[in-house]
Order: sequence, then structure tokens, then C-alpha cells
Amino acid sequence: MSTVLVTGPSGFVGSYVVPELARHGHHVIALVRDDRAAGKVTARLDADAARAVSFRVGDPVTGKGLSEALAGVDAVVHLAAIPRDRDGGKSLLKVNLGGTRTMLDAAATARVRRFVHLGALGVTDDPDLHYATSKARAERAVRESGLDWTILEPSLLWGPRDGFFNIVADLVRTSPVVVPVPGSGKARFQPLAVADLAICVRMSLEDPRFIGRTIELGGPRYWTYREITREVLAGMRRSRRIVPMPVPLIGAVAGVAELVRLPFPVATDQLRQLKLDNIGPLDGCYRAFGFVPRSMEGQLWYLQAKKRDQDPATAKPAASADGRATA
Repeated sequence: MSTVLVTGPSGFVGSYVVPELARHGHHVIALVRDDRAAGKVTARLDADAARAVSFRVGDPVTGKGLSEALAGVDAVVHLAAIPRDRDGGKSLLKVNLGGTRTMLDAAATARVRRFVHLGALGVTDDPDLHYATSKARAERAVRESGLDWTILEPSLLWGPRDGFFNIVADLVRTSPVVVPVPGSGKARFQPLAVADLAICVRMSLEDPRFIGRTIELGGPRYWTYREITREVLAGMRRSRRIVPMPVPLIGAVAGVAELVRLPFPVATDQLRQLKLDNIGPLDGCYRAFGFVPRSMEGQLWYLQAKKRDQDPATAKPAASADGRATA
């Protein structure tokens, strides 16, 4: 139907968007930095989808190779982004904002007008919120680009190899008795299946009615952080006591870890983001795209495996998920 350049094809969202586009008749050009990234994309494709995917080398941040990569392209799906950094927001601005601006400029130069951008729900330009600022400014750049743009703003995304839910699962694995939740645990989210987001990306490309629209996307219900933790425990078939922990205390530990470059499940910037609910209209997906997104209840079984071992193509749910959290 069309030739679509996808940035970030080897990432979490890209691994669902690329096959969704390929299976529905689009020719996908996966923009990769090297053969290793191309290998990741290929490994996640079935034979039919693989025939509709080709690769071009380029860098959406530096702009290297983009003019060649955009030759013959009808549309761009810009997914490339990072969720955190360790340099006070500098890398977030460089990749999330700078990379978006570079892609917009390259698309305009190549006369590729259609541009679908993956934003984020609830982001705001706030100097205390580095990720939110980088994404909010990137969305503004898209709106001001003069291209035929669409911005999709999902809440937390769940599915094999996700980010947020695997972070909670890692916390469960490191603690045999309790699992902490930041603050009161009442911060609200609207988790969306990444497979449903991929459908929304495809439909956005196929229907010109979505041009010039920003669409908030979330699942069919709101979840508090505490409720999410219970669901993660159930999916893992683990039992832990859920214990509220002051955000400043977790932030202090995270800050030290960032300072000395040690791995820690959550970043200080992500903790600050918890002061804002991450929710939109419950019927947003249905009103825009005509379908009700799938429910997350009982679907986090993939967290029984560590993130590196989660494969959406071959993973199967366990026979039962009877673990319960205690409050």
C-alpha cells in the first residue's frame, strides 16, 4: 500500500509496529544503525512479514544517511526515543527532541510529507521532568513542522519486553519478602497493550482523517501503582507484601546509583514524574480507531521470565497464575 520508513525498529515498540505494517501490505524500510540491529528486527519477523521489510542504514540523531534512507519513501513512523539518562536530561533532549527535529528536517528535504510520531501521554514542558520535557518539546516540533503529522500519545505500554512492568518485576526478584511502591502508590496509569498501539499506528497511516491530530491512547481502565504491583505479582506467581516507601528515600538511592553509574530499576526523573497521573479518556482508542483495547488483567504472565528471555512470538502463558499480593 505504501513505503514506510520506521525509526527505532529494533526497540520494544518497533518490534510490534514493523510486523503490523508488513502484514497489512506496507513495504517497511527499517532504519538501523548497523547489521546487529537489523538482525534483531529480522529475528522477530515471520517469513511473510520478512518479505515486506528491507533495511537502510542511518542515524536519526546525527542525520547520517537519512537522505539516502528516505529515497522513495511515502511516510515516516518515528519511534526512536530513550526513556531515561544519567546526565541530567542532556541525552534525553539530544535523542528525543534533537532526533525528532533531525527526522522532521530530513523528511521535509526529501519531500516526504506524512509523519507519524510516537509521543507520550501526560508529558509537559517542566524543567524538573527531563523525559517529559524532551517528549513535550518533540511533540511541539512535530506540530510546527508543516508536515502532514499525526501524534499518538500512549500511556504505559505492556507486552513481552516492555519497560515499566519489567522494572516492577525486577524489584520483585530482588526482594524475597516485600516490594516497595513509591509514595502512597495512588498515582494512576492507563496501561495499553503494545500490540494495540501498533494497530493504531497502522490505521493512522492508512486514513488521512488522522492528519493534524494528537490522539491520547490508553487501556480500558485506570490502574494505581499499587494495583499494577499486585497484577505484576499475580503474573509472576509470586507473593510479596506491598510496602509504601517515601519517594525522597527511593530518590536518594536512585540518585547515588546514577552518580556512581550503578544499575538501578528506576531513575530519579521517573520518580518525579509520578507526581502527575498518566491517564486520558477511557474511550479514546474506541472513539479514534473504532476498537476497544485489550484488558491487562491476567496478561502479565510473560514476567515469569526475565526481560531478555521474553519473546512475543513463542512465549505462552503459564497454566495458572495464582500468586497474590498482600497489602
